[in-house]
Amino acid sequence: MEEIEVSTETQMEEIHHHAEHSGERWLLYCALISAFLAVGGAITGLYAAHYANEAMLEQMHASDHWGYYQAKGIKAAIIESRLEGTATPALQDKLDRYKKEQEEIKTEATQEETASRYFMHQHEVLARAITAFQVSIAITAISAITRRKHFLILTFILATLGCIFSAQAFFG
Repeated sequence: MEEIEVSTETQMEEIHHHAEHSGERWLLYCALISAFLAVGGAITGLYAAHYANEAMLEQMHASDHWGYYQAKGIKAAIIESRLEGTATPALQDKLDRYKKEQEEIKTEATQEETASRYFMHQHEVLARAITAFQVSIAITAISAITRRKHFLILTFILATLGCIFSAQAFFG
């Protein structure tokens, strides 16, 4: 799953432009805040992509194991049909071995599916964090352009939300 990334460069340039050409000191802080939020969003984006890749790899491994599981099942079915005609201890041992191998393969495939779901969950949580960081940068730009400081409250709320989502993915 590929993330759609919204470029924040335009908002950053706009904030910096307004900060430089204005006598209001708080606009400089808007520029700094947006820069820190962009760094946080970029780092979070790297980890989100990493977790998406890991989820995909684990799911591919699980699919490989399920194919192997089915192949062992087909071999076991062939042995079972042969046992109906002539039952030999060697054939019975082979059937038992296939059944045992199937159970081991099933366990591995299930573990890999579980790992894939875990990584995808981490990716989704980090995607929420990225969204919160990007929207907070946009709100900071709106605050600077309109010269309304009260928008910064929303910036800090969204940035905090992005930090909470990031912490939830890394430590939760």
